[in-house]
Amino acid sequence: MKHFFKFVLILLPWRLKRFCLIRFFGFNLHPSSRIGLSWVYPSQLMMEEGSKIGHFNVAIHLDCIIMKRKSSIGRSNWITGFSSKTPSRHFQHQPERISMLTMHEGAAITKHHHIDCTSPVTIGKFTTIAGYYSQLLTHSIDIIESRQDCRPITIGDYCFVGTNVVVLGGSQLPDYSVLGAKSLLNKSFEIPYALYAGQPAIYVKAIDKEAKYFTRNEAFVY
Repeated sequence: MKHFFKFVLILLPWRLKRFCLIRFFGFNLHPSSRIGLSWVYPSQLMMEEGSKIGHFNVAIHLDCIIMKRKSSIGRSNWITGFSSKTPSRHFQHQPERISMLTMHEGAAITKHHHIDCTSPVTIGKFTTIAGYYSQLLTHSIDIIESRQDCRPITIGDYCFVGTNVVVLGGSQLPDYSVLGAKSLLNKSFEIPYALYAGQPAIYVKAIDKEAKYFTRNEAFVY
């Protein structure tokens, strides 16, 4: 019955759907936020002014999703996690772990991506997870200890993440950076205003600090 109710909510007009999501699920949804025909049921959901989730997304088994002002999730994305409230032997060695996605102001996830938020995934302001079929994977198996393990992923402010990349747990992309298409990011970098690319990704070259993508104050790119 609970799943049937969730399904019915998806089909409701937004104003009524928003009322039910606040009333029955305790979500914090700004009047100007919007969710399309998507199965989005984390334990907690906060959507600020102008934030939006498009059609055909799935976001499940998460402790929390936070979407800051004018951040957006496009279409047909699979956003999963492993809730810290799940009774399981997995991740017992990480008692402080939280399964969450945080999107800062103007951040955007386009479409057909897989975001694994077993550990926190943070996407900085005015950053774009662009193109199609990228994977951000916070968890894997620790071969030495023979157990599930997870580490957070941090994508900085004003970054551009190219199509079909893989980003692994423990990785960090600095502010004002570009991650080239089909790259594998498997560690943390620190130098901003740079292009990183390759398998695994390496520092390739500096990018002009006056690049208009890095200086814009609107989320939408024309």
